[in-house]
Amino acid sequence: MSITENETICGLKYQDFQTTIHGKKTDLYILKNSKGHAVAVTNFGGAIVAIMVPDRNGNLANVIQGHDNIQDVVNSPEGYLSRLIGRFGNRICKGKFTLNGKEYQLATNDGPNHLHGGNKGYNVRVWDAHPMGEQSVALNLVSAYGEEGFTGEVKITVEYTFTDNDELIIEYLATTNKKTIINLTNHGFFSLQGIANPTPTIDNQLCEINADFYLPIDNTSIPTGEIRKVEGTPFDFRTPKAFGVDINADNEQIKNGSGFDHNYVLNKKEEGELSFAARITDPGSGRTMEVYTTEPGLQLYTGNFLAGIKGQHGATFPRRSAVCLEAQHFPDTPNRPYFPSVVLKPGERYKQKTIYKFGVVE
Repeated sequence: MSITENETICGLKYQDFQTTIHGKKTDLYILKNSKGHAVAVTNFGGAIVAIMVPDRNGNLANVIQGHDNIQDVVNSPEGYLSRLIGRFGNRICKGKFTLNGKEYQLATNDGPNHLHGGNKGYNVRVWDAHPMGEQSVALNLVSAYGEEGFTGEVKITVEYTFTDNDELIIEYLATTNKKTIINLTNHGFFSLQGIANPTPTIDNQLCEINADFYLPIDNTSIPTGEIRKVEGTPFDFRTPKAFGVDINADNEQIKNGSGFDHNYVLNKKEEGELSFAARITDPGSGRTMEVYTTEPGLQLYTGNFLAGIKGQHGATFPRRSAVCLEAQHFPDTPNRPYFPSVVLKPGERYKQKTIYKFGVVE
């Protein structure tokens, strides 16, 4: 292993991520903590391309799905793979919403619906990167008025910080010059067993989600509007349960999502509090990941549409080889006035904080 590779811990080379796209330079940013663990990020789409954390025996492996060069990131068959999502994460029914009495029509890029910001969302933008020491990088983006059909110019900062406690902290801040809607998230595809060829399925991983309710969806993955109890359903993760137990259950909601692809209503004492949302445990490696967020919702997605794409260092990512836990506001909120609001007005600040904390159990 060369010194450069050793410096990056994850075997990634800076030069493999350096190019110019639409006149903006892309690069690789390595966040290292005092334990010698690391997170690797590129400013194209804010993609997290590596999270190097140990198993119970101290062996480091990459636990997030990504690519090992900028060309493969840009051309990935999974365009949201571990990237930042906006201006509106998740789906909006038929791409339509009304704000201040005016109807807006967005791209319908997921069947009849709008998904993850449209045809050119924040996942394919080159963000301006500003390293802040060895453990943090700030990414900035100006989202123009009218971009992808959204109103208002929005200025966004996303900070990635990797702490000495193996916490990946993602903090979001946004302002607008005109009333708009916003719902930002990160679409991390986590494989706690470590990426491999092929990356094993998540079936045996244990999941706990701090939610008494979830949002049922129709057959186009739009919330029906009902807020349903998880009790007595395959969606009950209030106590740890392996994904494989119910992922293929004979259940209309499981069929609608082709597995789990649903938003959970997180249990909160007060709106906007930073609180425990979920925990994943991989029994084989002993790795754990806890999620804490200020957001009201958490989208659980079990990689149902992954199709064996090629990833980093020869790894492949088959169906259900990753789990996504996307902290966010609820899907289709602009059309559901009783969901927590996604409206951002001039003079207000959109703020979100989500923490992915890695550990091990014996």
